[in-house]
Parts: sequence; C-alpha cells; structure tokens
Amino acid sequence: MSLRTLIEKKYKEAIKSKNLDKANTLRLIKSAIKNKDIEKRTADSKEGIDDQKIIILLQNLIKQRKDSIESFKVALRDDLIVEEQLEIDVIGQFLPQQLNEQEIEEMIRGIVTRQNFSSLKDMGALMNIIKTEHAGSVDMAIAGKIAKLLFIN
Repeated sequence: MSLRTLIEKKYKEAIKSKNLDKANTLRLIKSAIKNKDIEKRTADSKEGIDDQKIIILLQNLIKQRKDSIESFKVALRDDLIVEEQLEIDVIGQFLPQQLNEQEIEEMIRGIVTRQNFSSLKDMGALMNIIKTEHAGSVDMAIAGKIAKLLFIN
C-alpha cells in the first residue's frame, strides 16, 4: 500500500472515530502532499509525487514542528509544545523506523570505509550517500554531527 493510500485511510478512520486532533494533522499532511503534486505537475505528466518524496516531505514537517517546539520552550508555552509533539507523533507513524545513534555511526563508518573518505572535504559526498541510501530512516542532523566527529578524530 502506498503512503498516499495509507494516509488517506488513516484520515478516514480518524474522522469516523471523531479524533479531531489526528484528523487535522492528517489533513495537513494531505494538503502538503497535494501542494507538492501541484508543483510537480507539468503539461506532460499529471502524476503526483512518489513515496520517497512523501517521506522527505514528512521529515520536513517533523523538522518544522521540532523547530517550533524549541521556540515554544523559550516562550514557556507548554500547551503549544504538547500540540506540536502530538503532530510529530501522528506524522512519524508514516516514516520508516529511525536508526539510533549507534546504528547511524556504524552505517557512517561503513560508508566512509567503502568510499575511502578521509577528510572533512568528503562530508558533502557522505551526506548525499546517506540521503539516497537511507532516506527516511536517518535523522540527518544526528548523522551530520556524528560524521563531523568521525572526521575530526
């Protein structure tokens, strides 16, 4: 089942169960996907974005919410932090299982060895490989921090 179909199914379930918070978040996801579909549309192709692009979109939505949480912490707005965290939880259910820091480090070490990367100059190429090979399962911010530490040491 495609992500688009799964999101639509979960949206209908949330509406039926009258779970308005979840339904609103899923509506937001559907709207973001539709906007990306419109951006991609050309005279030759009416196809929407694929699952890989939807995963990237979902990751961006989560990143936006995490950034908002940081702002709300400074403003001492615990009520808004809870709302944003609930949205993160709903959005996160459509992403692949995230690797933990130890797994990310092992994966990066494997890529560095395989590609013979040796300096901080190789960081861009390393991050591109991580994005393409492990899209959706790696928090790129954590991967960047780990990669920098590996190249510095």
